Amino acid sequence: MKYFIASDIHGSYIFCKKMVEKFEKSNADKLILLGDILYHGPRNDLPQEYNPKKVIEILNKISQKIICVRGNCDAEVDQMVLDFPILCENSSIFIENKNFYLTHGHHFERINLQKGDTVIFGHTHIPKYEKENEILYINPGSVSIPKENSPHSYIIFENNEFSFYNLETNEIYRKERI
Repeated sequence: MKYFIASDIHGSYIFCKKMVEKFEKSNADKLILLGDILYHGPRNDLPQEYNPKKVIEILNKISQKIICVRGNCDAEVDQMVLDFPILCENSSIFIENKNFYLTHGHHFERINLQKGDTVIFGHTHIPKYEKENEILYINPGSVSIPKENSPHSYIIFENNEFSFYNLETNEIYRKERI
């Protein structure tokens, strides 16, 4: 299977639209969203073309392909307008004999990790690929509000390889094999 991994849309219509266009062109089987879908949060400036209603419309059209976890800016009222579950704090998928834990990243203490596991998270808006104590931590960065001079970004995971993409140029800027 092929997975398209993204996080932190924060209600940006323009970047959500670009993300979904890239998702559809990638022929990925699933779109994994790591939280913070509609609201920008009190610490962030308004993202470019902030329009949660249009983001809802775009994502609901592909709801059957979305796996999503709850971000710190996601609320029960958001679930009322989205056609896919968003309120689960974390989730896990099992791929090729490996556990992949999906979380937003603001509650790592709630995940029982084992050596060899992979954690895929958002929240920081900074891309990451780092192994610590035999656990792999991966962050796709942010679709709409990247931080620390990182690009608007997403990841494609296929055949045990993580490819980090610049959302605006669609160029791969990092590849890592597990």
